[in-house]
Amino acid sequence: MVSGTYGAAIRASKRVRLETVYAPSLISQEKFLCSYPDVCARTSKSVQDIADDPDVDFAIVATPPNARRDIIECLAAAGKPILMEKPVERTYDTALALVEMCEALNVPLGIVLQHRARPAAKTLHAHMPELGPLIAIEVAVPWWRPQAYYDEAGRGSYERDGGGVLISQAIHTLDLMLSLTGPVSEVTAMCATTAIHSMEAEDFVTAGLAFSNGAVGSLFASTASYPGASETITLHCQNGSARLAAGVLRLDMKDGTTKEIGESAGSGSGADPMAFTSDWHQTIVEDFADALDLARPPMVTGREALKVHGLISAIEEAGRTGQCILVPKE
Repeated sequence: MVSGTYGAAIRASKRVRLETVYAPSLISQEKFLCSYPDVCARTSKSVQDIADDPDVDFAIVATPPNARRDIIECLAAAGKPILMEKPVERTYDTALALVEMCEALNVPLGIVLQHRARPAAKTLHAHMPELGPLIAIEVAVPWWRPQAYYDEAGRGSYERDGGGVLISQAIHTLDLMLSLTGPVSEVTAMCATTAIHSMEAEDFVTAGLAFSNGAVGSLFASTASYPGASETITLHCQNGSARLAAGVLRLDMKDGTTKEIGESAGSGSGADPMAFTSDWHQTIVEDFADALDLARPPMVTGREALKVHGLISAIEEAGRTGQCILVPKE
């Protein structure tokens, strides 16, 4: 589903070009080539062909999470760097196994968690010192998906996707939150499937978060919030508060000063999951290319992405058991 976003991102880029594409479905391949004939003109017959191609500097993997392990094994065995869509895998343990495989073979692995590439998110990082120590955090992901979205085979299931709103939608906001706040140490939660959707996994989550730095927080995430609204991260700090919503950052300092930075941008919060700009993907792809050239880590490494996987795993366990759950440490 996200291949079109990559097509648009690479079309706009002067940093990278697309050498070849592969999909198990010939229909899918031809659809992409017809949509982006100026971006890519040829296809490969297999993942192995891509792994063996000396003209390919790195591979982008954009499959559902259940279809990744064999692809990663093939590319990693050939030493081909990999940039992969979130999530890393369906569970924390299987994600850890993929990351460790790439690390053992010294293969760079980057994960596309594109909300980190938003200009307003970068601006908030820069303002964190002046905000002072964190006190409380509010995170809300009030998104909407119609039943037709979950009618696709496997979507919203543990077998294909690894879960529901947490691992498929809220993962972006939670990853960005962790990059700002530092780790969560323990969680309590309720996870449920509302009457709005017929699906295996959860479409409604509320959680309490205890952070390692002593701050406390709350999370609300759902795909049953019609018609869908922008996700928000609000940080209450010693010297003021910051609210990041839809690409707009508002700073309210206790000295009376207020700043509003950025501009509103869609993030796929409503019925169309692809209603967001390709600019953030372009930034991620170009950053990965730069990371390879400069021998530095990409914006989000596989190891870094395990932090949000561990948090999601703990929230799911807290929802199942009704207990306070410790978050795995990376």
